[in-house]
Amino acid sequence: TTGPSSDSDSSPTVESVEDNPDGGCHIYRNGYYGSSIDVVEGILEVNIIQMTSIQMTESQAENSLVDFVVTCQGSLPTDVCTVVSDPTCQVSKSMVCDPIVVTDECLLTIRRAFEEPGTYCINITLGDDTSQALASALISVNAGESP
Repeated sequence: TTGPSSDSDSSPTVESVEDNPDGGCHIYRNGYYGSSIDVVEGILEVNIIQMTSIQMTESQAENSLVDFVVTCQGSLPTDVCTVVSDPTCQVSKSMVCDPIVVTDECLLTIRRAFEEPGTYCINITLGDDTSQALASALISVNAGESP
């Protein structure tokens, strides 16, 4: 495009615009761009180190309860999500997320209920404001037996 200049010599000013075969155009500009990057440690690793079935009396036996002992490396998590799926880990049956408070060492116990005996894929995700980490396990929940 061209147009009159604001100079006293009234010569035209030219800006380069190139046609593009896909119907658009390119505008070329020169200059500098600056930004800053903050590197945070984040949650590096999650491990399920123990799974324990909670023994209940027959009057309490509506659901099977399982405690998962979980550790992590890196920064301390602020929330935990548990996704229970079918044995192929393809079809989600339930998802529960809870805020947690971990003060010194990343070692926590997560209790989850299972409505009926069977084999399940369990995904436990620990997260904070900047990161998430996941651990998975295949468990078998049987009434009155440990997984």
